[in-house]
Amino acid sequence: MSNIFEAFNKIAEKKIQEAIDNGEFDDLPGKGKPLQLEVDSHLPVDIRLAHKILKNANCLPPELEIRKEILTIEELLEGETDTKEKYRQIKRLNYLIMKLNMSRQTSLSLEKNQVYYEKLVDKMEKKTKAH
Repeated sequence: MSNIFEAFNKIAEKKIQEAIDNGEFDDLPGKGKPLQLEVDSHLPVDIRLAHKILKNANCLPPELEIRKEILTIEELLEGETDTKEKYRQIKRLNYLIMKLNMSRQTSLSLEKNQVYYEKLVDKMEKKTKAH
């Protein structure tokens, strides 16, 4: 058995060396950068391959899509100065939070809290006055 493995090893090494000599590895994406290894040990073994395929195709589960959109809106709100636009974004944010909370079968204590316009405006006014 070890002779077969040694033979395959030699063939593989020869093919790799030929590819290096022909420059086939010269322009690979990420050349010279550290590998970004993904840890998927938190996933059950039977769904790891499916998860990797969906991730590589930029397909997220609906809950993660909603969470991603929530984070984007929260980041936009930090820099928004127009009051009407803030109100519109907060309404959208609250809708997404409600949608996320309703899609999960979890305890109410684990739900994400909605953003309230008045509290946000008060907080922002305090920051503005402090500067």
